[in-house]
Amino acid sequence: MQSKIIYITGVSSSGKTTIGKLLSKKTGIPFFDGDDFHPAKNIAKMEAGQPLNDGDRQDWLESINIFAIKKSIDKGAIIACSALKEKYRLILKKGIEEKSIFIFLNGDFKTIKKRMEKRTGHYMPVDLLQSQFDDLENPDTAIAVDIRKPPEEIVEQIIAALGN
Repeated sequence: MQSKIIYITGVSSSGKTTIGKLLSKKTGIPFFDGDDFHPAKNIAKMEAGQPLNDGDRQDWLESINIFAIKKSIDKGAIIACSALKEKYRLILKKGIEEKSIFIFLNGDFKTIKKRMEKRTGHYMPVDLLQSQFDDLENPDTAIAVDIRKPPEEIVEQIIAALGN
């Protein structure tokens, strides 16, 4: 599994960071949060309750891709990133298609909204969740997991699907 780029995807509050960190601990592959790549203007826009559009996401996705290419030469990486649309996933895996694996944390609106309402210290307001579901294109080629399972079980499912 060396040098793979594993993208943990899904809408906000689906558990990307939790699953990514736990998967990293179990596999030894370093974890990175895609939120850390957002420019300040994107964060400010979301904090103001405005959903990001494709133009807002372009530079963000490209910077994650550049980072992923560098990491694919080294130990690989696990990267949490919403990757809501197929065209976003194409940007993320550009130049590293054969090394990119997408994990989709699949959950319904009601479950995720409840999680989001309990979360503190994040810039993404609950009011923007619907815009994420509106943009979401369920990936055809990702490993899909049900977020209602306990995190440890989700990670074991992912590891089994990865063949490790």
